[in-house]
Amino acid sequence: MISKWNYLPLTSDEQIIEGELAQHFTHCPSIARLLVLRGMKNWDEVRAFFSPSLHQMPDPFLMKDMDKAVHRLNQALGNKEKIMVYGDYDVDGTTAVALVYSYLQHFSSNLEYYIPTREDEGYGISLQSIDYAASIGVKLIIVLDCGIKAVEEIAYAKSKGIDFIVCDHHVPDDVLPPAVAILNPKQEDCHYPYKGLSGCGVGYKFMQGFSKSNGIGNVYDLESKLDLVAVSIAADIVPLTGENRVMAFYGLRRLNSSPNVGLRSIIKLCGLTEKEITISDIIFKIGPRINASGRMESGQESVELLVTRNPIKAAEISKRIDQYNQDRKELDRQITIEANEIIERHRQKLDGKKPIVIYDRNWHKGVIGIVASRLSELYFRPSVVLTYSNGLATGSSRSVRGFDIYSAIKSCRDLLENFGGHTNAVGLSMREENIAEFRRRLTEYVEEHIHTEQVTPSLDIDCALRFDEINNDFMRQMRYFNPFGPENVRPVFVTRNVHDCGTTRLVGRNQEHIKLEIVDDNTGRIFNGIAFGMAAYYPAIKQGKRFDICYTIEESKRRGSSSVQLHVKAIKIHDDDPAQQPADS
Repeated sequence: MISKWNYLPLTSDEQIIEGELAQHFTHCPSIARLLVLRGMKNWDEVRAFFSPSLHQMPDPFLMKDMDKAVHRLNQALGNKEKIMVYGDYDVDGTTAVALVYSYLQHFSSNLEYYIPTREDEGYGISLQSIDYAASIGVKLIIVLDCGIKAVEEIAYAKSKGIDFIVCDHHVPDDVLPPAVAILNPKQEDCHYPYKGLSGCGVGYKFMQGFSKSNGIGNVYDLESKLDLVAVSIAADIVPLTGENRVMAFYGLRRLNSSPNVGLRSIIKLCGLTEKEITISDIIFKIGPRINASGRMESGQESVELLVTRNPIKAAEISKRIDQYNQDRKELDRQITIEANEIIERHRQKLDGKKPIVIYDRNWHKGVIGIVASRLSELYFRPSVVLTYSNGLATGSSRSVRGFDIYSAIKSCRDLLENFGGHTNAVGLSMREENIAEFRRRLTEYVEEHIHTEQVTPSLDIDCALRFDEINNDFMRQMRYFNPFGPENVRPVFVTRNVHDCGTTRLVGRNQEHIKLEIVDDNTGRIFNGIAFGMAAYYPAIKQGKRFDICYTIEESKRRGSSSVQLHVKAIKIHDDDPAQQPADS
């Protein structure tokens, strides 16, 4: 249950900007407040935000080593060298490999793609893959969504006469691998203006630089690959701001009009053919299916799906991948239950601001990242979930909002065999005998650096609305805020003094959700809403008590029609019992 509602304040300067922008939104002034909360300072910035353009994307040659990367690729193509396109087994990695491989097919038939297996090779560049590349005569490997820490592996490849171009977006170490070129905007001395690219996004910029250097322009329709970039952006939970927002905007447009053959097959399988596809659809439907191949079997199959031009083959692969996803969900469910049982047995150890660190030798490596994510959401704690693989305790971590889990795990690096990731998610491995000390040290770091509000269930509220303000003009303006995602989240609204209009009911397999039909006292307008997992409020609502709701507005579009539903995040019953009243701040 969310115990704290945070009303986001505006500074005096922001209030002035709000007043200036409100002149452009006379019929829905709350839009001005939403824009200010997203950092807009003037009307020019609003216009750029409302009208994403490919011209807003920075020059790829602003990225460090882009000239070196393009030169080496041109050399390889000119000499007809065998090139391997290599990537991580998750959605970001497989979409990146599919993008670069399929684009370079226009210029070379001497290409190979490679995705390591999660169980046998693990994350990143494996020595096994380098030996394989050498055995088939590969001279250049383009690695995507990994490689930034592969110092020894790339040195080994170099000794075998294989060059590397690294395209990564994970946080670099102090020592970089001896690659011919490293494309990573997070390098300290890289002056590329946008740092939040996905791995696939870095691959896109590489192809953009290659295209520009050779005067190709969009002859081979590089922009048609933005559907793959949009999938990577959504699935990898990178910021939906700046250049990512531009690429996601055009990628979604492509997904909804003419996606590639493999994605079209997945879209059909997800039941999204007649629906306008959103970032949420990628996160919850498309992405997990693409990911399931790498989690349960091999990511090679996901790339095969994403590069094929044969609809029949795509349908066959999609069916297999969908079965992997069903298997993945069952494993995920079972391991989450077991993890919760462990936590509940040691619940007293979660007092204060302690993180979760749990280990089980028998858990499937492919789903522990998902389980870590579920635990962090459920318990509002940074969570590390470990299992046994290839002689090591291997796992994934997920953070809570605003806490840098990468720095926390880096503080324990002397206990680790390997680690890498982002501020919100890190993969790691260690010897089993180090787990206890890792737990102690991580707990010490987290308790010292995390803020109490970061482990407190809370909800940030953008602004208050009356139901009559949710009109056609308001919804038209809200569409310009799309696509939503990290750092451009769907706005949260509050409406006060609503009550059941008589038809609210419980729904769900266990009657755990509330299907709301509610009216507010101010306007008498009725809205539908869904409150997941909030059945405890149902008796009070059916008694006719007034209540306040926090919610996002979800618009579902199908061909020829659209509907609006309130997705309720929190409820506050008007009751004398203070325990029923979430705190305001």
